[in-house]
Amino acid sequence: MAYLSSLNKYKDFGLLVIRIGLGAMFIYHGYPKLIGGKEMWIGLGSSTKYVGITFLPMIWGLLAAITETVGGVLIILGLGFRPACLLLLINLIVAAATHFGKGDGLDGAAHAIEDAVFFAGLFFIGPGKYSADKK
Repeated sequence: MAYLSSLNKYKDFGLLVIRIGLGAMFIYHGYPKLIGGKEMWIGLGSSTKYVGITFLPMIWGLLAAITETVGGVLIILGLGFRPACLLLLINLIVAAATHFGKGDGLDGAAHAIEDAVFFAGLFFIGPGKYSADKK
């Protein structure tokens, strides 16, 4: 479709749109977990048992909540973009494993898998030129 090829010059703007949308949704989902307190963190952190980690669930839960919230901010800003993508990817792998472990199957894990694939791709692509990391 040659008539759409002129949109190639807007790749960086497209990455910005993706970063704002994904980042905002991760802040939206992560912030309540972050302010949820000890019980929330323990519940969240106990999900690591599905990937073989059974110690310190409160710490893992707090780290997951921080990753979602602060990671969302970093994704929007394009600051520390690749490390944020990597940490969010790990978070989503645990989320997908949790869904499978609870018997939710692919239907339950699909959203986590989709986001994980997205962050894996963004890890390689980078934040684009409209970012705080722009060189």
